[in-house]
Amino acid sequence: MQDFLQELKTQRWDDHRYYHHNRVNQALHLVSALSFLLAYFWLFIDPVVAALIAWLVSMTTRQAGHFFFEPHDYDVVNQATHAFKEDIKVGYNLRRKVVLMGLWAGSPLLVWWNPTVFGLLQTPSDWEGYVRNVGACWLALGVAGLLFRAAQLTIQQGSRVAVVWVTKILTDPFHDVLLYYRAPLYLMRGEMMDPMHHVRQG
Repeated sequence: MQDFLQELKTQRWDDHRYYHHNRVNQALHLVSALSFLLAYFWLFIDPVVAALIAWLVSMTTRQAGHFFFEPHDYDVVNQATHAFKEDIKVGYNLRRKVVLMGLWAGSPLLVWWNPTVFGLLQTPSDWEGYVRNVGACWLALGVAGLLFRAAQLTIQQGSRVAVVWVTKILTDPFHDVLLYYRAPLYLMRGEMMDPMHHVRQG
């Protein structure tokens, strides 16, 4: 258990220090985390609606922060190139995220072309039915994306790393709220980049 907790701490620390320098990215992660918590709650009420919240709000804000605001140049704080960070990324690096988000964006087209998704879903009778079928596809994509990367990590780095990563992903919304709740305040003060003093001192 001690090794598990240490690995979880390391994965969280690396994710923060390598990929969350920009205050806009941090603020978007706060929005993402709060909406993910809402989606978690809604899983017990309506999983399809939970998937719609998670993908339309949580994932879009989270990935927009990484793609459009987070620096992709040399990381002076960690003395690391962007290519190096992408290569050692445990979870989804930007290349993998492009594939994942491409599948997400393609899901509505798939449902439009084949409304029942090859007989797996009910034929939608109206616009709401179409949206719910898209949400069902996104729910399946979220589960598949998590399991697929976990399987890759199990093969590449062992089962403990994979289980720790899955735990990190599922608990990130709680952790991100605690980590980035001050980000909007920093932005209002005009601070666009986290000076990362805690990283430099570490």
